[in-house]
Amino acid sequence: MVHSPETAAAARVWFITGASRGLGRAFTEAALAAGDRVVGTARDVGPLEDLAAGSDGRLVAFPLDVADREAVMAGVRRAFDTFGRLDIVVNNAGQLLYGMLEEVTEDQARAHMDTNFFGALWVSQAVVPILREQGSGHIIQVGTVGAGGGFSCVGMYSAGKAALDAISEALAMEVESFGIKVTKLQPTSYDTELFTTGTTATDENPAYTGLRARLAELWSGANGPDPDPAQAAPVLMELVDLPDPPRRLAVGGYSYDLSLESDRERTAEAERWEALSRKGG
Repeated sequence: MVHSPETAAAARVWFITGASRGLGRAFTEAALAAGDRVVGTARDVGPLEDLAAGSDGRLVAFPLDVADREAVMAGVRRAFDTFGRLDIVVNNAGQLLYGMLEEVTEDQARAHMDTNFFGALWVSQAVVPILREQGSGHIIQVGTVGAGGGFSCVGMYSAGKAALDAISEALAMEVESFGIKVTKLQPTSYDTELFTTGTTATDENPAYTGLRARLAELWSGANGPDPDPAQAAPVLMELVDLPDPPRRLAVGGYSYDLSLESDRERTAEAERWEALSRKGG
């Protein structure tokens, strides 16, 4: 479905967090190309200035720290007041905390969860009353295929996304009768700035030097170069046009394969220990 810029009444309104870079930027560009209107937020919206300047007013960008609940509530209200409705909400803002769990400080853990988990929770709380009043809307929670289980050095990231998965399942059940849809997007590893400017690292404990070396070898080009985030945008655009969208969608071939492999391994392990499980009553 392509929306003409001349028919603003038919254009959908997007609210996208983390819109300046990576997947958020790609989604913003795709929505604008479809003739839709976008409110894009990020801690730094400077990278969106060029896009906003050429958007004929269809892109409004302003700074927002999703970890600040009061700011989120005000930001969502500002977004609604700007275009008079919200149709698609993309909880994309996030960061990566890289390090072994023993190394993670309390401040690092809390700051990470404030952005990756609580930020999405605050946005969801802020938009639901608006979408309920409209009787429609689609909330997209950008997670990761790794949310189903942890992995060395990125355990906190997986934990935040797993928590987001859990509340998104609950949210989908709670708002379905209001005409609101919820989809957990599970993208592959795209070539974003998550692993550079979006990363906070722990102070390294020498006890894990050997494991770090093995992980570096494992991750060094194991699946080739990460794809451009723009490749994910057509998937999202098709998803939001579906009358009955899935609650979970892997994005990218690697993500899809990994998701299936993970599900099969869990099933196989459960079956292997079925006898012991059944002894519990």
